[in-house]
Amino acid sequence: MKKNIAIIMGGYSSEVNISIKSGNVVYNHLDSHKYNSFRVLILKEKWVVLDAEENEYLIDKNDFSFILNNKRMVFDCVFNAIHGAPGENGQILAYFNLINLKHTSAPFYQMALTFNKRDTLSAVKAYGIKAATSIYLNKGDEINLDKIIDKVGLPCFIKPNNAGSSYGISKAHTKEAILPAIEVAYKEDSEILIESFLDGTEVSVGVIQYKGETKVLPITEIVSENDFFDYEAKYEGKSKEITPARITKTQQEKVEKVAKKVYNILNMSGFSRSEYIFIKDEPYFLEINTVPGLTEKSILPQQAQEAGITLSQLFENAIETALK
Repeated sequence: MKKNIAIIMGGYSSEVNISIKSGNVVYNHLDSHKYNSFRVLILKEKWVVLDAEENEYLIDKNDFSFILNNKRMVFDCVFNAIHGAPGENGQILAYFNLINLKHTSAPFYQMALTFNKRDTLSAVKAYGIKAATSIYLNKGDEINLDKIIDKVGLPCFIKPNNAGSSYGISKAHTKEAILPAIEVAYKEDSEILIESFLDGTEVSVGVIQYKGETKVLPITEIVSENDFFDYEAKYEGKSKEITPARITKTQQEKVEKVAKKVYNILNMSGFSRSEYIFIKDEPYFLEINTVPGLTEKSILPQQAQEAGITLSQLFENAIETALK
């Protein structure tokens, strides 16, 4: 008997449209002979199932069911394609846990932890993982520009603590550029971090659960046409994503080992994609994404393809892993 699969997309953050693209790719690649797939749009104002004609059917939040042709439909599993809140930060996954509904992501606590850049850095640094020097600020804190520069230097990065897709991130080359960059970051989150600039080759490493094992996918080198790997570079063609990365065997072995260690330290499951910058041969951890982009042109699907894994296999494996 075919399983009913809810592909949740949308969300409450700036990444809503990117999430919808990812969710539609998942929907289009799941085998209709194996699954009854349903697109579920999660927005602040409504939770609805969309049919092929874009008709909407309200989700009953008591049990995440809906009515179709006078019949109550329930789901066997949820495929999480929400970037940002409430999917990537664990909020909706805690709800699924309460109603005993399986999903393709890591447990809600792990998702909440990894969505918080500060807490993730604190966790991995305790295990000896190298990372940039950083300063944390909350909205309303006193800002001492001289102290910031003394600690992290120039240029430096200013980032929202809880945001994705490079929203709110700036690279400040001068003292005068720091305050405007802080204001940009505060538009996305009330917590920010300021990090030292690491000058080296940037790579992205996919680590997933595949056929019962933790698998490191082929590594992607990021070459941005812009000053850094910002929104334009990620989504508007202003970068080259080279898979496999043009790195040495030593660098490859080191970053694969570190990426797998980070995945295990954080008790991850499901998909992940983490970013690193090489300083000489040493990989420095930047951040981890637990609901990475899933379009045909996104980095994780590129890496899966290089590993001989089709999108259909990638998505089906996530569902079957969750169901087990």
